[in-house]
Amino acid sequence: MAAADEKVVVGYNEKSDVESSGISTSPAIDYDDLPDPDVGKSDEERAKLDRALVWKMDLWLIPWLSLLYLLSFLDRTNIGNARVAHMEKDIRMTGARDYNNALTIFFISYAGAEPVTNVILKKYSPRVFFTTIILLWGAIMTLMGCVQNQAGLLACRWFLGLAEAGLFPGVNYYLSCWYKRSELGMRAALFFSAAALAGSFGGLLAAAITQMHGVGGYEGWRWIFIIEGLMTVFVGIFCWWMVNDFPDTARFLTADEKLRALRRLRADNQARAETEKLSRKYVFAALKDWKTWGYAVIYMGCLCPLYSFSLFLPTILLGMGYKGTKAQLMSVPPYAAAATLTVFIGWLADRTRWRGYCNMAVAATGCVGFAMLLGSGNVHVQYAGTFLGAMGIYPSVSNSLTWASNNVEGVYKRGVMVGVVVGWGNMNGIVSSNIYNKPDAPRYMTGHAIVLAFLAVCLLGGSIFMHFALKRENRLRKAGKRDHWLEGKNEEEIRMLGDCRPDFIYIT
Repeated sequence: MAAADEKVVVGYNEKSDVESSGISTSPAIDYDDLPDPDVGKSDEERAKLDRALVWKMDLWLIPWLSLLYLLSFLDRTNIGNARVAHMEKDIRMTGARDYNNALTIFFISYAGAEPVTNVILKKYSPRVFFTTIILLWGAIMTLMGCVQNQAGLLACRWFLGLAEAGLFPGVNYYLSCWYKRSELGMRAALFFSAAALAGSFGGLLAAAITQMHGVGGYEGWRWIFIIEGLMTVFVGIFCWWMVNDFPDTARFLTADEKLRALRRLRADNQARAETEKLSRKYVFAALKDWKTWGYAVIYMGCLCPLYSFSLFLPTILLGMGYKGTKAQLMSVPPYAAAATLTVFIGWLADRTRWRGYCNMAVAATGCVGFAMLLGSGNVHVQYAGTFLGAMGIYPSVSNSLTWASNNVEGVYKRGVMVGVVVGWGNMNGIVSSNIYNKPDAPRYMTGHAIVLAFLAVCLLGGSIFMHFALKRENRLRKAGKRDHWLEGKNEEEIRMLGDCRPDFIYIT
C-alpha cells in the first residue's frame, strides 16, 4: 500500500529511548531510517518477537482502558438505576419530561464537545488528557449524590457530559497509534465490551448499594452516585502512572521494542508524514470525505439504540412487571450476552476483515429483538427480545468505529473523522432520551419502534451502502482507474493524498 519512502508519525515530542539512541523521533522519520533491531533474525524469530510485543502492549493497555470505559459508562447510565430506587420522588421530579430532560442535557454537552477532544488529546498528550477528564467526571458524579432538586441534577449531568466527552473517541484514536489496522477490531471490542459489562455490573452494584438506604441520612440512590463517583476518582489518581503516551515514549517498552512498534505501524500504513502542528487542511479533509458522513449515519444507527437500551432497560423491565431489586438483577443477563458477542465479533472481523458483513449480521439480530419487543405482549418474549436487542447493538459500536478508523490515513484526519463520527452519533442520545415516556408504559411502543427504525435504516442500511461503495472503489483502484489522480503530482503531494492514493485499499 504505502511507498517505501513514506514517513512515520511518532505522535509525541518528548525525548524517548529511541531519541537517546541517536534516532530522531520527529514526525518526519523515514521508515528506512528506523534501525532494524532484528537484523540477522529469521522470519520465525521476527514473528515471535512481534507476537511478544503485541501481547505486552495488550497486557498494559487494554485492561486499564477497559476499566476506564466501564467506569465512564457506569457513571453516565446509573441514573436509570437511581430512577428505580425512587430518585424522582425524592428530588420532586414530578413533570412527565423531567427525567428525559436530565438525560437529554448530558448528550448536548457530550456530543458538542466530542469533535474537538482528539485535537486536545494530541496537544496535551494522552496521559494529561485522560487523567484530567477522569478525575473531573468522578468528582462530578460524587457531587450528583448531593443534589436536592432537578436544577442541581441538570447542572451535574451537563458537566458530566463535558468531562466524559473525550474518553471514547480519544481511546479509539489512541489505540490506532499502537496497533495495526488488522488488530484494532479485537482491541476496540475488548475495550467497548466494558460498556456491556457496565450495564451488567451496574445492575448488580446498584442492587447492593441501594441496601444502604438511610445510611448517613442519605437515600439509596444517592449512595449509587457517591460510591460510583468515588470509585472513579480513586482509579483516576493512578491514571497518571498507568497511561503511556505513544510507543516511542512508552515506559514499559525497551528501546528495541519501541523501534519494532514504530516499524510495524509504518509497515501497516498506519501513519503518514505530517507536521505535529494542527492544520485546518486536515480538518477540511475529514469533513469533505464522503466516508466521514457514511460512517456518521451508521454510527447514529448504533448510538440511538445503545443509549435507549442502556438508559431505559430498567424502565422497560419495570414495564414488564419486575420490581425493585429484581428489576436491577434482571438487567444483568442481556448485558452479559452482549459483552460476549462484542468480543467475538471483534475477533471475527479482525480475522476475516468482513467488517461490513459483521455489522449487517448484528444489525439484523437487533432488528429481530426490537421487533419482538414491539410485537408481543408476552413478558417472556419481550425479555428474550432484550437479549437479541443488546446483542444487535453493542458489537456494532466498536466494529463500526474500527471500520471507520481502518479506512482513513493520517493522524489528524483520523482524529477529526473519529471525533465527527462519534460526536454525530452521540447527538442521537438526545433522541434516545426522549422516546421512552411515562404515558407509553408499559409497552413503550413509540420507543421500540424508533429504535427499530434506527437499526434497520441507519445501521443495517448504512452498512450495506458503505460495504458496496467501498468494494466498488477498491475495484476501480485495482483496475488502475484512479491512477490519473497521481498525474502531475510530486512525491510529497502523492504522499499527502493519504487514503485517497490509488494504492490505498479499503477494508469492506
